[in-house]
Amino acid sequence: MTLVAARARGRRLREPAVLAFLRLMRVHQQVERVAGTPLRCFGVSLPQFDVIAHVGAAEGLTQQQLADSLLVTKGNVTQLLDRLEHCGMIERHQDGRAKRIWLTERGRALFDEVVPAHEARIAAQFDALTADEQRELARLLGRVDRSLRERAAAEAEDSAACDGADLQP
Repeated sequence: MTLVAARARGRRLREPAVLAFLRLMRVHQQVERVAGTPLRCFGVSLPQFDVIAHVGAAEGLTQQQLADSLLVTKGNVTQLLDRLEHCGMIERHQDGRAKRIWLTERGRALFDEVVPAHEARIAAQFDALTADEQRELARLLGRVDRSLRERAAAEAEDSAACDGADLQP
């Protein structure tokens, strides 16, 4: 049930975490919509921009490091990298068993032009908060992020332990 539907029926959400989650998702969608629109003028999707921004900030990343940073599978990253390589934005170099990713001259030029403008748009969307409030929001979200990652790691360990269990009599 959506927040609107719950309110229409005269019920309120009782869990502050659920309300926070719903607001977070709403803000995310609005920020993403505003942030993604100007990128289309450069012929870049938001996921492609994410790759360019990450690689530009730390050239020489491996595909696995990039996938982990973007919270996507290595297969998804491969598809994005194939497209960006085809467009002349990135290049991959084999380094032992890993492939490292670098921006091309064209990719660096796009990074230098688009990233500052993108960051300015994001900052403008958060100007309802003071700088201290923005730092506090980032700190709180970081705490939730760390907790979720720790939980996911523990669940992965539990799942791995269960995979080896013999359930036969």
